[in-house]
Amino acid sequence: MRENMKIAIFGGSFNPVHNEHINIVKAVKKTLAPDKIIIMPSSVTPQKYGKMTASAADRMNMCKMAFCGMDEVEISDYEIAKGGVSYSYITCRALREKYPEGELYFVTGCDMLKNFAEWKYPEEILKCVRLAAFSRENRREFNNAEKDFKKRFGCGIVNIDYTGAKVSSTRIRVLSSLGESISGFVPAKIESYISNRSLYFLPEISAVKKYLTPSRWAHTVRVAVTAAENCTRLGIDEKTAVIAAALHDCAKYLTPDAEELKGFVCPADVPQPVIHQYAGEYVARNTFGITDENILNAIRYHASGREDMSGLEKLIYLSDMLEEGRNFSGVEKLREEFSRSIDGGLFSALEHQLDYLKSTGGQIYPLTQRAYDYLRKNKNDK
Repeated sequence: MRENMKIAIFGGSFNPVHNEHINIVKAVKKTLAPDKIIIMPSSVTPQKYGKMTASAADRMNMCKMAFCGMDEVEISDYEIAKGGVSYSYITCRALREKYPEGELYFVTGCDMLKNFAEWKYPEEILKCVRLAAFSRENRREFNNAEKDFKKRFGCGIVNIDYTGAKVSSTRIRVLSSLGESISGFVPAKIESYISNRSLYFLPEISAVKKYLTPSRWAHTVRVAVTAAENCTRLGIDEKTAVIAAALHDCAKYLTPDAEELKGFVCPADVPQPVIHQYAGEYVARNTFGITDENILNAIRYHASGREDMSGLEKLIYLSDMLEEGRNFSGVEKLREEFSRSIDGGLFSALEHQLDYLKSTGGQIYPLTQRAYDYLRKNKNDK
C-alpha cells in the first residue's frame, strides 16, 4: 500500500443507497482519479434521528450490492462497528491516522457544504481532509455556498464535476413505506432487496389505497413525501408523519352508510368540503386502529386548521395544501414561505384559503377563521 495514496471518503446513512449515490461516486472517480473511494455508512448521524431506518446490516448489504464491480471502492464498517452517533471529525481523524501521508478528500453535497460551519468541530475535519463538493440542482446556490465556505474557513474546496438530480432517500423510504414503486430511483437489485425484506414498509396502513381513487392516492403519496421531507424541522418522527399523511383523506369517498362510518356523528354546521376530516379521524381510529391522538388530531383538522395547532397538525395541513402536484395561483409563493418558516407558511396558507373562500362565496368554517386570527394575534404581539 502506497503511503501517499489519494483517497476519497463518501459517508452517509445510505438509507437506502440510490442511483444518485452511484452517480456521485462515478463523478468522484472521474474528477479526482483516486486510488481508493471509501463508502462509509454511518451508525447514527446527528441529523437522522426519527427517520425510518433500515438496519446497519441491511444498509451495508445494499452498499455492497450497489457498488459491486467498482474496483476502487471499499465499503467500510468503521462507523457502524464503532456505534453511537457518527461524527465526521472522529472518522476523519481515524482515517488520517491510518493514512498519515495520504491525500484525503471528504465528499459532500451542496446542502452539507452550506451547513458545514454547523458541524461538530469543522476545523478538526479540515485538518485531516480537504472537502470535495458537488452541487445539487441549483448551481447558483452551490457557488454561494462555496464562496461562504472560503470566507469562513480561509481555504477552498475541490469542485466535483457533477450536478446531482433531485433524488432523496426520504422519498424512496416514503414510497417503499406505502408499497409504491421505487424503480426510477434505485438499481433493480436494490429495489428487489428492499421489497423482499419489506424495508420501510408500513403494513398497518397498507389498506388505505383501496379507499381512494388513483388520483387521490397519488395526491396522498405526494402529501406523505412532503410531510417526511419537512418533519425534522418540527422534531416529528418520520413514521408518524407518513402515517398521518397516508390516512388524512381515508374517508373522503366513503358514503354515509359505509360500514366504516357506522356510529360516526359529525359535528354540527360543518361545510361539506370539511366533513371528511372528521370522518377520516373516525376511520383512522376505528378501522385502522390508530391510537396516537397527535396523529388523529392531524387528520381531524387537516382541512380546516384550528387555533394553537400542534407541529404535526401544521405539517399535515401544509403538506396537503402545498404538495408538489398542486398548481393553483400563488402556490409557489406559499411554498417559499413554508420553506422559510412553518408558522409563517401556515399564516400565509390560511390567509390564502380564507381569501379564496371569500372570493368564491364559499362557507368559511369558524375553526379556519380562528386558526388565522390566532396566528395573526401572535404575529402582531411579536
